This record gives sequence, C-alpha cells and structure tokens, in this order.
Amino acid sequence: MILTGPEINTAVADGRLRITPFDPKQTNPNSYNVRLGATLLTYATKVIDAHHANPTHSIRIDTDGYVLQPGELYLGHTVEEVGSNLFVPLLFGRSSVGRLGLFVEITAPLGDIGFHGQWTLMLSPIRPLRVYAGMKIGQIMFFVSTGDVDLYRGKYQGAACPQPSRYWRDAAHVQAGAS
Repeated sequence: MILTGPEINTAVADGRLRITPFDPKQTNPNSYNVRLGATLLTYATKVIDAHHANPTHSIRIDTDGYVLQPGELYLGHTVEEVGSNLFVPLLFGRSSVGRLGLFVEITAPLGDIGFHGQWTLMLSPIRPLRVYAGMKIGQIMFFVSTGDVDLYRGKYQGAACPQPSRYWRDAAHVQAGAS
C-alpha cells in the first residue's frame, strides 16, 4: 500500500515519517516533492574504479543556476532530510523534469527503512540543461511494509550533501572473502 498525500502529512505530524524541512504545499496526491540542494559532485577522473574511493570535484549552484552537460554524471542532493522507521521510500524524478531531458535516480530509487538523511541524486542530462538550487527535482512515495523490520545501518546513514559511491567498501569485503 502506498501512502496518500493526506496520510503523508499525518505521518509527518505524528512522527512516523520525518521530512525536514517540511512544507505541506509540496505534498502531492500520493508523494512528496523534494528539492535540489546547492551542491553537486562530479568524479574527477575519466575512469571510475568500483573497487576504490574515487576523487570528486564539488560544484556550488549559484543564483544563476548551473548548466549540466550531457555525458557527465552529476551527484546532487535533496534539500530535505527524509526518513522513516516504518515506511519504504522510493524516489523518482518529477515528470516535468523528465520532460526537460534530465534523468533523475533511474537506477537506484529504493530507500531503506531506517535511513534518515538527505538523498543523493544521480543526475544525467540528455542536452545541456540549466538547473537551480531549490527547484523541485523529484518526488518520494512511501510504502507500508509487512513483516519484521531490520532498520538500515549502512554506509550512507545520516547523509548530508551528495555522497560519492562507497561501493569500494563492499568490494573490499568481497576481496577479503576471496583470499
């Protein structure tokens, strides 16, 4: 079951769901709009290595916006910190943003029960596109879970600003186990 807009508002009010800052005007019939934060990251090398930490370059979006370029992966973040110990969040790009040619969160929309923090957004434009800090970039839906809950305690807990991949931490465990 998916939470309706009124139920999202009720869950925020009674503490079952945390959205900070929260504005009821950003609530949709069955989702909540999240906004793009002011910081973007890009990877600083031509080749990204899944088994190592990769250097990044930080970009600050000023009041004139920032032009995203095709062929580049940008890591953005939500203004809002979102989390719940009861509901499963899924984040997708807004259709209005998709119609501008921007892919948002295509490969990793699923959040975990117990994650609390700003969401890192994977942004890939089809054409050069000017984006602005604070623009509505995505929407999060919340699903009711059934069964026992094992809360998220992973490597991105409490995220603030965009987070580069920490896949290399998982790869280190696989490599250690293979030895």
